[in-house]
Amino acid sequence: MRYKIKKEAKPTLPTFGKYKAVAVHNQVIESRQLCDEAASRGMAISGGVLEGLLMAVGETMMRHLQMGDKVRLKNFGLFKLEIESEKVDDPKTFRAKKHIRGVRLHFIPESYEGSQPLYEGITYEKEK
Repeated sequence: MRYKIKKEAKPTLPTFGKYKAVAVHNQVIESRQLCDEAASRGMAISGGVLEGLLMAVGETMMRHLQMGDKVRLKNFGLFKLEIESEKVDDPKTFRAKKHIRGVRLHFIPESYEGSQPLYEGITYEKEK
């Protein structure tokens, strides 16, 4: 995984002005390319059919996440939506429209006996 060093630019953060590593992303792999690659690994269906299935799964996942469900994809991980909100002193004063700032998607990689295959074997290389 390639990275570059970047200066923290948000003055409100306690780490303002300090330097950190950030990932360098090479490209965006679209769903069709993923499906074509998966299909070329000996699957009995075409990349186009696989992409159609992936789209149906994606739409179904989105619906379940919006309803508050968690979605686990076998051998990949768990997806869930979390609310980000301001904190209030008294729960009686909490108002959703005023205090909820947004929703974030959380992904928790699959784990086997404390090991997370998604992170295994990653090496780091500074971008030149």
